[in-house]
Amino acid sequence: MKNKSIHEFAEVVASNSPVPGGGSIAALCGALSAALAEMVANLTTGKKKYIEVESEMNEIKNKAMALRSKLLDDIERDSYAYNKVMEAYKMPKEDDEQKILRNKAIEESAKIAAEVPLDVAQTSFKILPLAEAVVARGNSNAVTDGLVAAMLARTAVLSALLNVRINLETISDKDFVFEYKNRADVLQEETLFYEKKILELSPF
Repeated sequence: MKNKSIHEFAEVVASNSPVPGGGSIAALCGALSAALAEMVANLTTGKKKYIEVESEMNEIKNKAMALRSKLLDDIERDSYAYNKVMEAYKMPKEDDEQKILRNKAIEESAKIAAEVPLDVAQTSFKILPLAEAVVARGNSNAVTDGLVAAMLARTAVLSALLNVRINLETISDKDFVFEYKNRADVLQEETLFYEKKILELSPF
């Protein structure tokens, strides 16, 4: 999926296929967020004016590159998780044994379908400190790019958490649901607070 052109990817998203859907787009938003933070760091290094933050910006580049790579892989990973859920629902249910096997497969696949977007959300959250750094200390000519990185990271996190929550609706394991709902709620609150803090750095 990540090797498609932008046009090809948009065409697939716009089709009547349910994948790639919102979860994959969340991962894409995270990847683009990391790319923007990485870009601002690249525009900062090698400049005499920013020599004092050279080391920090090089570290940001490395971290952003790793996050970008992972999130691009997560585009496919999310689609795969969704497909496994659909496969489980299509299992036969003509007798009690088949129903038990089908329900077990639905439960297991739904858990994975909740775990993947939570991982995407947690990964995307890691971009916010990078965005904050490039906005605060990076090349001032690219400050808006850093701000967009923060907003895209927020979108990636909140979008992925929506997918966590919808999958929790079909899971009967109450302990799992309780844990994941709490983790999603905390992460959402932290993300909104962090984004607000970064946007307050804006000179505009």
